[in-house]
Amino acid sequence: MKPINLVISLCLLLTLIPFLSPTAAGAGAQGSQQMVEPFKIFDNLYYIGMDWVSAYLVSTSDGLIMLDSLYGAFANGAIENVRKLGFDPADVQYVIATHGHGDHAGGVGTVQRASGARIGMAAGDWAMVGGVEEDIVIEDGDSITLGDTTLQFYVTPGHTPGVVSIEFDVRDGDQSYKAFMFGGMGLNFSGVDRTEMYLDSVGRVRAMEGVEVNLTNHPGPARIFERAAQLEERNPGDPHPFVAPDDFTEWMRQLQVNAEEKLAEERRVGGR
Repeated sequence: MKPINLVISLCLLLTLIPFLSPTAAGAGAQGSQQMVEPFKIFDNLYYIGMDWVSAYLVSTSDGLIMLDSLYGAFANGAIENVRKLGFDPADVQYVIATHGHGDHAGGVGTVQRASGARIGMAAGDWAMVGGVEEDIVIEDGDSITLGDTTLQFYVTPGHTPGVVSIEFDVRDGDQSYKAFMFGGMGLNFSGVDRTEMYLDSVGRVRAMEGVEVNLTNHPGPARIFERAAQLEERNPGDPHPFVAPDDFTEWMRQLQVNAEEKLAEERRVGGR
């Protein structure tokens, strides 16, 4: 394709806990699943997800893009959050699923039926999603441009075979920042080969330069709600709390450390 105009497992918890606030960590560990009120993060980015699973809305000059769609049972909540923000769900032109697990891709069909949006996902994960026909098969290096916004895609397998990570610019007044969404953070898989695949993807992302805003598809690691509270208290001239390049760097470093520990254990159990 060329550019075109769970429950949480123990391994996942071990990956996330160092970066969760106490409140968010408790909610996730208890299996809390609730919609939260939507909120603006940047001039062109909004949170429309749940208390422990993220979904985002990107507004462009020619329509809307949804990043992840939550569980099927909660997808209507995401659609309602689009309305609460003052947008028309019919203007959603694309739904991009970061990977095929149900908490991120389970609602793509619901959103598509409500809006007519096209659905994008990598080849390795389309088979994991039922109830919808295969649509856009995202390949590494692809991009989508809608109006004044371009999303650049990286296929970063490991968490699932077809994880899609996303880079795009977010705006705060006259300022623009590079945002990045690593599409599959959890270690809830098994095997030496899969773990090595995950480590390769993490290493690739760590080598990227200039990432200023960390967007995670579970809110805890990027402290989405904590930063949102800081944003509400922000005074004119204050730095934007979501612009934290050092935090992104440290989070990716910790993902690598965790995965290296997992790899050692996988080799101990399975050999090689």
